[in-house]
Amino acid sequence: MHTSPALDRFLRGMEYPATRDDLLREAARDGLGPDDRAALAQLPEQSFSAAWHIRYHLTRHALAEELVPSASAAPVAA
Repeated sequence: MHTSPALDRFLRGMEYPATRDDLLREAARDGLGPDDRAALAQLPEQSFSAAWHIRYHLTRHALAEELVPSASAAPVAA
């Protein structure tokens, strides 16, 4: 997953450690876009030590979604 330029700037400007709730509160305050806020909302409830830690979790989440086929893409039994 590639983060948007706005999300990259936001993560660079955050003070760490920061929890998911801290990130969401600051993202709303800073006017971060809805797609970026939705990505942050998918993070686990924990404290993050740095921006790379958040990017790591966002990438893992995106990869997991790619690897798990959705129910609509499942083959239909005949």
